Amino acid sequence: MLKQSLQYKLLQKLSPQQIQLMKLIQLPTQAFEQRLKQELEENPALDSGKEKVEEIANNQLDDDAYDDGNDSINAEDINIDEYLSDDEIPNYKTQSNNYSVDDDDKQVPYASGTSFTQYLKNQMHTYRLTEDEEIITDFLVGSIDESGYIRRDLLDILDDLAFTQNVFTTEEELKRLLKIVQQLDPAGVAARDLKECLLIQLKRKKEKPSRNLAIDILETSFEHFVKKHYKKLLQKFHITEEELKDAIKQVEKLNPKPGGSYVGNNKIAEQIVPDFTIRIVEGELELTLNSRNAPELHVSKDYNDMLLGYKDSKEKSKSQKDAVMFIKQKLDAAKWFIDAIKQRQQTLLLNMNAIMHHQKEYFLTGDERKLKPMILKDIADVIDMDVSTVSRVANSKYVTTPYGTKLIKEFFSESMKNEQGEDVSTREIKNILKTVIKEENKRKPLTDDKLSNLLKEKGYPIARRTVAKYREQLDIPVARLRKEI
Repeated sequence: MLKQSLQYKLLQKLSPQQIQLMKLIQLPTQAFEQRLKQELEENPALDSGKEKVEEIANNQLDDDAYDDGNDSINAEDINIDEYLSDDEIPNYKTQSNNYSVDDDDKQVPYASGTSFTQYLKNQMHTYRLTEDEEIITDFLVGSIDESGYIRRDLLDILDDLAFTQNVFTTEEELKRLLKIVQQLDPAGVAARDLKECLLIQLKRKKEKPSRNLAIDILETSFEHFVKKHYKKLLQKFHITEEELKDAIKQVEKLNPKPGGSYVGNNKIAEQIVPDFTIRIVEGELELTLNSRNAPELHVSKDYNDMLLGYKDSKEKSKSQKDAVMFIKQKLDAAKWFIDAIKQRQQTLLLNMNAIMHHQKEYFLTGDERKLKPMILKDIADVIDMDVSTVSRVANSKYVTTPYGTKLIKEFFSESMKNEQGEDVSTREIKNILKTVIKEENKRKPLTDDKLSNLLKEKGYPIARRTVAKYREQLDIPVARLRKEI
């Protein structure tokens, strides 16, 4: 049976402008510049401050005077005067006072270079092959990933050759041609797993006892080798510790990712552009925002002229009215974007300023032991913002300090109490743990239990499970895998 009823719901929804702001806050400097460039290209009503403007649109509009979500608005309902101003100075100007020519956006040209795949194919062209063999070897080369491996099963490659290249071959023939591809440089390329990669490289080396022993160990006892079961290897191959050490050195010199050794001219190193700079001026900290994060934006003069033309015209045609509606939408979008940029700048400075004052002792000294425990909520409470906003700032932004460029999230850490009952940063404990493991006897590495006891002796009472958690976060293997001979 159908029934009508009234239902009240309390919902909290983000406006499109709030979503836009959150996305802008999350962007690091370089990505923000790309987003700014994209907006300037997509919205002709928006201009950057680099161009000379005689008259601009007034950005101080009354949000209640118009609503983009109201589809019934007519051109006659738009108050043109609200969009026009005789003021020649942009209302929105956020260029920082410390701007210098060093902060200009300079485009660095890069040579096109040769890709890794093309580099391998060029080598394959030196071999005498039939037409079908060339197709197969080119397909194998195309299946090599950036690390230099072929991760796909050979049977899958056989099927793809039949369906996409109309080439039918056998698994044995495919393996034979794969051996040819594996002769290419860099050594170890086109291997299907780590074991095969290391063996290809070893077999290209000059023959000597340590190299031959290393090949035997990898071929017959690879699992024992990777798990560092050295006693089992000594017993199985009837060798001395010195002989095993020489064989291990042979393997340590190999490249587990041969594709990474190729550097073409098209390889561009990832560059970090810091969002903030912290300096020490007369014993006090000074925070500045990278001027690239504070562009000067205003409404296009052309759009200003269009509105003037519409206002002055006595008889308004349908096309003119449609044009004014279009202009209104673009002006609204430009205003929202300008406001979002301004709020982004204020939010970044507010967050970083709170972080700087919380970690003042560290920024003045550079001593990591002076880093205080700090979680996202600590900063959120100080600046009266949501934790998610602080997270967006911390996870993707960098700050230049007198001690190097740091990722802001590195200054955050949980706290725990030492034996004196003082709150200490978990980062301090991790640094001590890293030092203890670095100085341990590698012939008898310390277990997590022993590491826990050592930290307790140093005044940090933490359990074995916590030691294991910190060790994994530091990407340090278990004691057995740290063992050396």
